[in-house]
Amino acid sequence: MRNSASLRSVLPLVAAASLLLAGCGGAAPAGSVPAGSAPVGPASAGSAPPSGFPFTVDNCGTKVTFTAPPQRAVTIKSTSTELLLALGLGERMVGTAFADGPVPERWQHDIPVISEQLPAQEPVLALEPDFVYAGWESNFSADGAGEREALAKLGVNTYVSPAACQQPGYRPAPLIFEHIFAGIREMGRIFDAGTAAEQLVAGQRAQLDAIEPHGRELSALWYSSGSDTPFVGGGSGAPQLVMEAAGLTNVAADVDQAWSPLSWEVVAERNPDVIVLVDSSWGSTEKKIGVLEAHPVISQLDAVKEGRYLVVPFAASEAGVRSVETVQSLVEQLAELD
Repeated sequence: MRNSASLRSVLPLVAAASLLLAGCGGAAPAGSVPAGSAPVGPASAGSAPPSGFPFTVDNCGTKVTFTAPPQRAVTIKSTSTELLLALGLGERMVGTAFADGPVPERWQHDIPVISEQLPAQEPVLALEPDFVYAGWESNFSADGAGEREALAKLGVNTYVSPAACQQPGYRPAPLIFEHIFAGIREMGRIFDAGTAAEQLVAGQRAQLDAIEPHGRELSALWYSSGSDTPFVGGGSGAPQLVMEAAGLTNVAADVDQAWSPLSWEVVAERNPDVIVLVDSSWGSTEKKIGVLEAHPVISQLDAVKEGRYLVVPFAASEAGVRSVETVQSLVEQLAELD
């Protein structure tokens, strides 16, 4: 995380550069827009908003009205950052924070990093955003980027990835790929990038349809974090979605949560055929394997003794624009295990 002194020195430069970007619609960098789509640039200053504006969305129980496409977006978490980049909207992004891992090379774009952790409200507002897009509801808090109602009073619209909504009636249970595709389309509508969104969805749907699930009936544990008690993928979120699409049976499918604690004793009883390890800078694959091999009971499972591990980067483990490629990766890794 940058220290406060360096942040104060960078923010004025960032703000100045961002104002220039907002005033001139430069083309998106090569590779940032799905094949066949046109670059998406900001509207000219003082021009009328595109047709379809204003409109209101009900996002995780918070109603947000858009009178025009956002011009100065801040993203929090990798899912939000990567979706805007996949839509070719890098020029509209003035800052990002709390990344779960590096952005894939095909979406690389020079965007100022506010913080490596959850940013406070002050550095977020210093970038003068008109839109803050978060991967988790908890990113919007008094101790974080600010509460949604308070930001709205300051003229800053907020949005949470719909797959991460937690309130009854908004939480996808279970999550399906159509929820992810609908989220892509809604973001395309918000940024007046509907064509790019439709092309992205069509490409992902075609890729998903072309995947042949693993033929063998194998059970799997999604091991996200934890040592004394593992934090695993439950039966209603992204882990269940991608494992099922890859042809795996989730040993924690009966847990009605996206992620949940599950005792090692239960893991041992369910004896998974393979173990999916979520890799991150703070919880590496090697660290997780060390935990498994050091446990007196879990170390005796065949999956551990034979090293039947599949690896998923943390940034690709949550519901988003990389979920389809995560399914493909699991299928390919299963083929290598065979």
